Amino acid sequence: MDNFKVELDSDGILVCAFDTVGKTMNTFTKAALDDLMAIAERAKTDAAVKGVVITSAKSNGFCAGADLEEMLGGAWESGTLDKTDPEAELKGAFAAAFEMNRVYRALETCGKPVAAAINGLALGGGTELVLACHYRVLSDGPKVQMGLPEVKIGLFPGGGGSQRLPRLIGAQAALMAMSDGKSFKPKEALAAGIVHEVVADDQVVEAAKTWIKTKGDPVALWDKKEFKIPGGGPYHPAGAQVFMMGNALLRKQSFGNYPAVINLMHAVYEGLQLPIDSALKVETRYFAKTLMTPQAKAMIRTLFFSMQAVGKGSGRPSGVPKTEFTQVAVLGAGMMGAGIAYVTAMSGIKVVLIDRDQAAADKGKSHCEGLLKKAVSRGKMTEDKAKGVLDLITATPDYGLIKGSDLVVEAVFENTELKAGVTKLAEAELAPDAVFGSNTSTIPISLLAKASVRPENYIGIHFFSPVDKMMLVEIIMGEKTSDATLARAIDYVLKIKKTPIVVNDERFFFANRCFIPFTAEGLHMWAEGIAPTIIDNVGRATGMPRGPLEMMDDVALDLLVKITSETAKAEGANYIPIPGEGEVAKMVADGRLGRKNGKGFYDYPEAGGNKSLWSGTKDMFPVTMAEADPKQAEELKKRLLYIQAVTAARCFEEGVITDPREADVGSILGWGFAPWSGGIISLIDSIGVASFVAELDRMTGLYGDRFAPPQLLRDMAAKGETFYGRFGKADKKAA
Repeated sequence: MDNFKVELDSDGILVCAFDTVGKTMNTFTKAALDDLMAIAERAKTDAAVKGVVITSAKSNGFCAGADLEEMLGGAWESGTLDKTDPEAELKGAFAAAFEMNRVYRALETCGKPVAAAINGLALGGGTELVLACHYRVLSDGPKVQMGLPEVKIGLFPGGGGSQRLPRLIGAQAALMAMSDGKSFKPKEALAAGIVHEVVADDQVVEAAKTWIKTKGDPVALWDKKEFKIPGGGPYHPAGAQVFMMGNALLRKQSFGNYPAVINLMHAVYEGLQLPIDSALKVETRYFAKTLMTPQAKAMIRTLFFSMQAVGKGSGRPSGVPKTEFTQVAVLGAGMMGAGIAYVTAMSGIKVVLIDRDQAAADKGKSHCEGLLKKAVSRGKMTEDKAKGVLDLITATPDYGLIKGSDLVVEAVFENTELKAGVTKLAEAELAPDAVFGSNTSTIPISLLAKASVRPENYIGIHFFSPVDKMMLVEIIMGEKTSDATLARAIDYVLKIKKTPIVVNDERFFFANRCFIPFTAEGLHMWAEGIAPTIIDNVGRATGMPRGPLEMMDDVALDLLVKITSETAKAEGANYIPIPGEGEVAKMVADGRLGRKNGKGFYDYPEAGGNKSLWSGTKDMFPVTMAEADPKQAEELKKRLLYIQAVTAARCFEEGVITDPREADVGSILGWGFAPWSGGIISLIDSIGVASFVAELDRMTGLYGDRFAPPQLLRDMAAKGETFYGRFGKADKKAA
């Protein structure tokens, strides 16, 4: 067999080392499932086999789950499955999904003891495989983890996980883990009761063999007559409480936006009332039903297929040699600059961190040191590694130390004159082929590049805050930026393990241009008299991480006022103030700067705890809507989502962004746009462009021209086009 290296030892133990052909990580292809079925059949029929050990032959992990690329393929990536026969789709999905359950169950009931020697990462279908083994030994490595993260791409465990995990650790613990997509480290998995032993990596196979030779029970817990569900089943008093409370908790977590979470609850509730074989069929029915939802289709396309393509640099020009970076200079040692220095040093690159004086530069390096200490305290890094990273950062006010840098990232305040000054100082020390990148979040790159003597080497490299946590980097092409500069910028972003999207130059670029209308619409609502609590509650219910007013506090109100001032100055007589803008400026003048100083739209207790709405909001705009009925709440949600989506459509019309994959990935990673939608462009495609345009026309009549659909949308609606259909095909060449 091709995908398992099989050896029968002298004790009659069949050691099966998983090694998927042509893959860097083990995943379950159809061929691999066929091989596993053959192993189960041999164990059942070969008297020489006394037991089976399943392990991995790959050094980087045990198994990452089902091979979605083979399972779903290009049709899913392009969205063409939406046009097929839904009933045939559903039947096909059930058959494909149940195959994994059929094979795992055959292994579980082969009549011989089966032990898993889990020597690395085991996620999704990999964890479901080991749950179908009678005994589980896990390696105690620093990168080892196991879990069922399917909910993160719009699915739930469909290889027996939703049935075996609750039978193993109880419905409550299992539902919490599966609905969060939680991964367990070795000691956590042992404490939870998911594995039986945690041993050193080189002992996992031997420990699994020892169990087979000494105890070797070939019957799963749930196949024994005396088996009882830990904590009780759905009709047990304690178990019933789990599902009553679970409905409320899952609703609170997901706001009903994720069918996967709802169907997971159904599958667990119904499955626990049945024998395991019937329960697995229940699971598969709900899994197939989930797979067919627009949310799952969009999330899989964006968070699996597109994320992989974009994360590998799909926008990188071909034919440009890869750049290896030895030194990067960062101008500005504030929170952003220090964060950029940190992630750069973490990738092994020397960093020169520059600020106006030594004290300011040292403060930035101290921020990096604080992040490293936190990583050490959490067991994510050794003290020696942390010291090595910190030693790569040189904090200084001396621009002369920039010499030898392959790249400069400018991260000073959002002020055109200030940025021009530091650009000239830095370029005086740079080699002719070095790249100069600006971390500006709003100012056009072509405008900033006027200060450069080499505008072809000037590019936008826009990070998101906090830099150490946010995965997106927006790369902005100026009018004169060369393809070679773009390629080198992408190489840098990939080196520091971030995800790059490429956009063309325009004030606010793509991410902030789409995000700012979300907060601006919150101000419109505030000015209309809608209670701030309603605005923010509805904002979270859309799937955004915060409501618009909360988000403004997080970003910092004084920063928003500075950005507004810079924009007004640039646009001159064409600038149109937003309702509520003046009131925010007054709040800033009165010292209400947002979360950073504990006073914004909300008051934040110094000792921590829950924030409370600032009472002064009602003095600025009297509340006329103190409560919202479901219809009103739905309209407010639509306003907050559609204002962002129509802005994204305008970005496509103007050529600011050209790839729907990058728009979707960027919207989720950059500002947390409703992940259930699959991203800002997938939202439009799932609604249907014609329906979207009709709603925009209605909303324009009610709320103003900011909702007016661009001509691109009208043209697409007339032709029955989708964004992935119109813009996706040409972009396949870049993948």
